[in-house]
Amino acid sequence: MQTGKRSFVLLLAIILFHALPESAFAQSSSGQSGLPLPRFASLKSGKVNVRVGPGTDFKINWLYQRQGLPMEIIQEFDNWRKVRDPEGNEGWVLHSLLSGRRTVVVRPWEPNKEHGLADLKRKADNSAGVTARLEPGVVANVLSCSEDWCRLSVKDDATGEIDGYVEKNALWGVYPDEFIEE
Repeated sequence: MQTGKRSFVLLLAIILFHALPESAFAQSSSGQSGLPLPRFASLKSGKVNVRVGPGTDFKINWLYQRQGLPMEIIQEFDNWRKVRDPEGNEGWVLHSLLSGRRTVVVRPWEPNKEHGLADLKRKADNSAGVTARLEPGVVANVLSCSEDWCRLSVKDDATGEIDGYVEKNALWGVYPDEFIEE
């Protein structure tokens, strides 16, 4: 292909990419990477720039400063991933700043810390004893998930790591119908 035609095709692809509604991408079962879309990942670094578009030429919109925060990858373009955070904000992140390590946030839709606590239970059973009560916004590592429960590991300043089970509907970072094996 001649250089002029190649440039035209690339320009046309970029224009079409930005012109398509996001719903066109949400219906795709996999992205350019071959991995499913949408899917969850987490921030690999404690400082991650989020851009308005997929490339370093695009303006930085904000900076995440929370390593391990779960992100939903909703779109891919080259080495860039469009992500959605627990509050619903969206932007583009370089793929190398994301990790496949699964994490969740406890009830991010209930930021009032006096309400909305999630019980970390000894067993995946409502009648099981409570190991800890997790405040909204707590980030935890996912060890496994069944139909209704996720086994989590949470960093506790006093005792180190604690683990237990939290009902899936109290978490952001795992899909309702998703199963994760240990």
